[in-house]
Amino acid sequence: MFWYVKMELVLVSGYHNGAKALSSLYLSTSIMNTIVAISLFLLPVFCLLARRIRSSKRVPPGSLGFPVIGQSLGLLRAMKANTAEKWLDERVQKYGPISKLSLFGKPTVFIYGQAANKFLFTSDGSVLTSKQPQSLKMILGDRCLLEMNDEDHKRVRDTLVSFLKPDSLKRYVGKMDEEVRIHLETYWKDEQIIKVLPLMKTLTFDIICSLLFGLERGARRDQMLHPTRTSSSLLSIRGENKQELMSENEIIHNVMLIMVAGYATSSILITFMVRLLAKNPNIHAAVLEEQEEIAQNKSPGESLTWEDLGNMKYTWRVAMETMRMFPPIFGGFRQTVKDIEYGGYLIPKGWQIFLVTAKTHMDSSIFQELEKFDPARFENTASLPPYNFVPFGGGARICPGYEFAKVETLVTIHYLVTHITWKLCCTDDFFSRDPTPVPTQGLPIQIIPRKPL
Repeated sequence: MFWYVKMELVLVSGYHNGAKALSSLYLSTSIMNTIVAISLFLLPVFCLLARRIRSSKRVPPGSLGFPVIGQSLGLLRAMKANTAEKWLDERVQKYGPISKLSLFGKPTVFIYGQAANKFLFTSDGSVLTSKQPQSLKMILGDRCLLEMNDEDHKRVRDTLVSFLKPDSLKRYVGKMDEEVRIHLETYWKDEQIIKVLPLMKTLTFDIICSLLFGLERGARRDQMLHPTRTSSSLLSIRGENKQELMSENEIIHNVMLIMVAGYATSSILITFMVRLLAKNPNIHAAVLEEQEEIAQNKSPGESLTWEDLGNMKYTWRVAMETMRMFPPIFGGFRQTVKDIEYGGYLIPKGWQIFLVTAKTHMDSSIFQELEKFDPARFENTASLPPYNFVPFGGGARICPGYEFAKVETLVTIHYLVTHITWKLCCTDDFFSRDPTPVPTQGLPIQIIPRKPL
């Protein structure tokens, strides 16, 4: 009996302990199930957080600065003071060739160099999209070429290029010749002091109105000082089935783009050529010799031809060296379509890329004696490594008005050097960027006529 009772107690005790064990096991299992359930629920969150933590360690070095403002004011002040290159050099010395900052309210990555230029000009719309700062977008509109991508960009670009391709430009040379002569007869006469930049803007404005918009001199052209008032020759362009290739908004916004881009950049180039020719008498003499040889083969009053422009090789090398030292365009923006890897860093989706393409123009590893004005650098442009000299951009987004600007520049310089000489009236070499380079006081010069037009 004692043994039975003892055995029962043991069994009961064992059952009790087993129950406790089972209870403990059940409790542990429940806890584990709960933990597993919570873990499965939170796993995506943890993964996302972990990815962000990892990504934050891989984004380029630098600082986003104060919210919204970021480094925008610092860059704008540097451009105004003509120290923007120095401002960027300090960033490069501190962070390297890739760094993050904030410009115009958006997180941004600054990149530069030959590889950066190539990356920008060869990336398609699946990687980078053209996205300008809101301030520029408000001026030019959201249907201009700078804001377009992929098929829309190609369609509008092809339409604009139809006005600007060499076959069309050949027909424009005589008209451009006429506009330049009238301009010089009106403003560049006697021994007067004039300001080059405002007059070059007037000239490029008149040329664009006449050649691209078909507007002759008079009240109607004067109204074009407000470019949105014109519907442009672009309305007459139709596709194979006579459908419109550009909407009304696209026409208006791209007229704005042509006016701003063509009017500003060409006038800046010619202005700085005038400045540099005055400061380099030997180069001025070489340009004059080339242009006099062309002029001697012309009858009085005979216009320049497309073939004449092809013989102005040295003059165009002077223009290219001018653009190397004083690029009309300082930098540009793109926006990432997705997270991308560049230079060993991650650039998150939606961030801006700020690329100063012309920074390679003043790179001593590419161009020797940077501060020397030397057109001989461009005697053999094929020897220049690609994506180092890019005054007109590159790839699918190369400036569609490149050839137009070339013709405009060569015709103007031809008549300037063959009919007048000049001397600088301002010894101050300072210029600011606003955003294009603007010489002090508009570059005043003293005109000395050589022979009548």
